[in-house]
Amino acid sequence: MATTLIRGGRLLDAASRSAPPVDLLVTDGVITALGAPGLAAPADAEVFDATGTLMHAGLVNGHTHGSTNLSKATHDRWTLELLLSGSGEWAANQTRSHKYLNTYIGAVEMLQKGCTTAYDLTFGFPLATVDELYAIGQAYVDAGMRAVVAPMLQDVSFYKAIPGLYDALPASHKAQVDASGGDTGFILRSMEEALKHWPHDPAQVKLGIAPTIPLHCSDELTLGCVKLAAEYGAQTQSHVAESKVQAVAALKRWGKSLTAHFDDLGMLGPNFTVAHGVWLDDDDMRRLAAKGASVSHNAGSNMRLGAGIADSRRMLELGVNLALGTDGAMCADNQNMYEAMRYASMVSNVRTPDYEQWLSAPEVFTAATQGGARATGFDKAGRIAAGCVADIVFLDLQSINWIPMNDPVNQVVLTEDATGVRDVMVGGKLVVRAGRHVGSDMARLAQDAQAARDEVATANTDGKHLAQAIERAVGSFCIGLCREPFHLHRYGGPLGL
Repeated sequence: MATTLIRGGRLLDAASRSAPPVDLLVTDGVITALGAPGLAAPADAEVFDATGTLMHAGLVNGHTHGSTNLSKATHDRWTLELLLSGSGEWAANQTRSHKYLNTYIGAVEMLQKGCTTAYDLTFGFPLATVDELYAIGQAYVDAGMRAVVAPMLQDVSFYKAIPGLYDALPASHKAQVDASGGDTGFILRSMEEALKHWPHDPAQVKLGIAPTIPLHCSDELTLGCVKLAAEYGAQTQSHVAESKVQAVAALKRWGKSLTAHFDDLGMLGPNFTVAHGVWLDDDDMRRLAAKGASVSHNAGSNMRLGAGIADSRRMLELGVNLALGTDGAMCADNQNMYEAMRYASMVSNVRTPDYEQWLSAPEVFTAATQGGARATGFDKAGRIAAGCVADIVFLDLQSINWIPMNDPVNQVVLTEDATGVRDVMVGGKLVVRAGRHVGSDMARLAQDAQAARDEVATANTDGKHLAQAIERAVGSFCIGLCREPFHLHRYGGPLGL
């Protein structure tokens, strides 16, 4: 039995906006006692000196894409739909080693920035084989991080998912566009094989299911995902109402919202998370709350892709569990959950001049910890309390962000930018020490990443050219959908189109 006494630190109490001195006792990766300085411990306990640090629960990234870390910051002005249309430029022709490396880079970044758990909507079928999914899971194991690895599944092509889009493409390029969708039976069989033989400890890395966007999934695929999730107890997540294009297209296709359609098919439940939810209305939110579902609010990505501003306050009012996420490196550019918290705080302020409706710092921090823990199904994460896993971040109180310390939860949410992260534990094991990921050769990682990036870029030259050739057609068609009347307005200003 391994026992560690963490002595000398100050523990963030977000609810009381305080940070009293607290000692922690950790046994076999679980917090077993908390107490005032001088807490009794077994004589053989290893002592970890937390003097001069603020301790808080490891942050939980409620929505990211480990598949995009080799492609960070490759574009500036593009929407969600242009990103999807350009997938042949970045998602195709990646080997198993590329997919492992993509994931590992993101895990190291998140850990160094105080995030200990991630919900990763990773490479989907047929883009990832079962063995590749196992390798992606291994990347999190090797980095020392908790994760839900959920491959994105679809059997309807992006170009057929949005009514009218395929017909709007230039005739000269239609033959080059993959509009055939996927083999539903193959996707579901592969997903079940991966679930049945998952080789990793689910207490650290577990396999989830991600029907990527409701519009991209046939009813057969969605129902198959519902069945597999129930049989294997898997977490599920989908991009729901991320953009107005999706919201309008759902009405054209089904005469109802994306949430209502998924609800009709049995997808909603305590293990289900909506990614983004920008264009959810009250009825959608009530459906989610009634079923115990979650929303991962990804404020930075929503701004980056021009998707709009989600009504996070209304989600909380109606009882939806709120998590926070960064989204992937192609539409957030980094995996910094401190930045995600700050964005979530600020975008709630610009929705209304009524400051009492703004998200408070404790609400934001709770979403980034306990809310994310509930969404990922790691219910013993997200808190520093007896019986919880020892996923702990130690912030250096001598870093400039903490000179001086005023309200500690305000400073975690609004001031900290990850430069103050000194040490990070996952399950009581030190995975970041003095700001550096334990066990990683960063020079070698940079070299390997650059080589992989160049290989993928070379292999996907044709995909890049195709995306450029049809960008205007896709962009113009989707702007046209955004001009159509809708009962919600989620943009930061008038539509102005």
